[in-house]
Amino acid sequence: MYRCCRYYGLEGLQGHEGDSAFTVEVNHFTFGPGCLREAGSHARALGMKRVGLFTDKTVRDLPYVATVKRSLEAAGCTVEIYWECAVEPTGDSFMAAAKFAQEGQFDGFVSVGGGSVMDTAKAANLYATYPDELLAYVNAPIGRGLPVPGPLKPHIACPTTCGTGSEVTGIAICNLIEQQCKTGILSRHMLPSRALVDPDVTHTLSPAVIAANGFDALSHALESYTARPHSAKAKMYEGSDGAKRPMNQGANLWSDMGARESLRIIGQNLVRAVNDPADQQAKGAIMYSALIAGMTFSNAGCHLPHGMSYAVSGLVRDFKPPLGYPQEQPMVPHGMSVVLNAPSVYRFTGEAAPERHLEAAQFLGANTKDANIKDAGETVASKLIEMMRAVNFPNGLNAVGYTDADAESLAERAFPQQRVIKNAPRDVTKSSLAELFKGAMKYW
Repeated sequence: MYRCCRYYGLEGLQGHEGDSAFTVEVNHFTFGPGCLREAGSHARALGMKRVGLFTDKTVRDLPYVATVKRSLEAAGCTVEIYWECAVEPTGDSFMAAAKFAQEGQFDGFVSVGGGSVMDTAKAANLYATYPDELLAYVNAPIGRGLPVPGPLKPHIACPTTCGTGSEVTGIAICNLIEQQCKTGILSRHMLPSRALVDPDVTHTLSPAVIAANGFDALSHALESYTARPHSAKAKMYEGSDGAKRPMNQGANLWSDMGARESLRIIGQNLVRAVNDPADQQAKGAIMYSALIAGMTFSNAGCHLPHGMSYAVSGLVRDFKPPLGYPQEQPMVPHGMSVVLNAPSVYRFTGEAAPERHLEAAQFLGANTKDANIKDAGETVASKLIEMMRAVNFPNGLNAVGYTDADAESLAERAFPQQRVIKNAPRDVTKSSLAELFKGAMKYW
């Protein structure tokens, strides 16, 4: 257990056994209606002439790709489009995109799409620049966890969804089919060079997509705020070589600031954005909160809800997502796979940082005036369940095809996600993970 860090994240830690400093890594971003039309000027400023433009089969037919392509060409760029990005990327789809990137001999990349598209562009840039087998850069212990050798080519990320925050993170997530789990690659070198975040893209998103995206952004902020503080985490590097400080360093002053604001915005706007398709202001607010939450978790790290989600996505059987998602194959959308675990998790972690949990619930709009500090985790869980019910979200893991009999298999595949699991304020074992999955089966 650790005490809630109020100012410097150091109170109550004898000798500050962890890392007493933190590092903030952010890229340049532009936010505002119509900013996709600026893609060409930013590409020119980055020295791009021959551009590989990444998208997927759904987004390619929306106006956003055409807008970006026109802007790039008006700036004198030659553009070649790759629209085979998978909605749920796999190792094979990452490597196919890398082949396109390598053979195209591009001097820069632009991604227009959701998190899957942006992650694919990051991976393609990486493997085209520093070729190796897929697992070379994948997080250990699932992969070899090799550091990215150096800088990549310029990449402008243009999100068309409002949850992943991938436009401002150095993370790329993929589904490893053989291992039946999701995992990722993490490096500051994969941070996009620029992000163009246009809230107008939310006009074409279905309510189901906004709900899953919004809960993903909420989870990024909530996990960052309740993560183990940087000063309580063991140093992941030797001596004073701060250049090797990992991006998922734990909660810190800077990430706290972003988490608070993101939770506040989501608490005020998510239900409105889902239930009233005409409320463009609320949808734009979710887009902005996702941007903030992306920078927040990129610099603090997520924990158990995300670590558990990779198993939920990887072991999916027959569940087909709501309209707005591809229906060709079973899948649990990422934001859904994350938040379905969340109430169970916060009931477990609440005792480790009760003040943090109560504050987070308050930011989301819960009435915590008479809340008992012993019930901090339940207060957060109750608020999340209230929001899930308000947008007609699935009632726990049972609703997406799992039962108690799956808990041990889910835990077995989630436990290797040590990069995020160790960021939780309480330690877990495979056995306790299985109990958390059981607790997430049904909420009402």
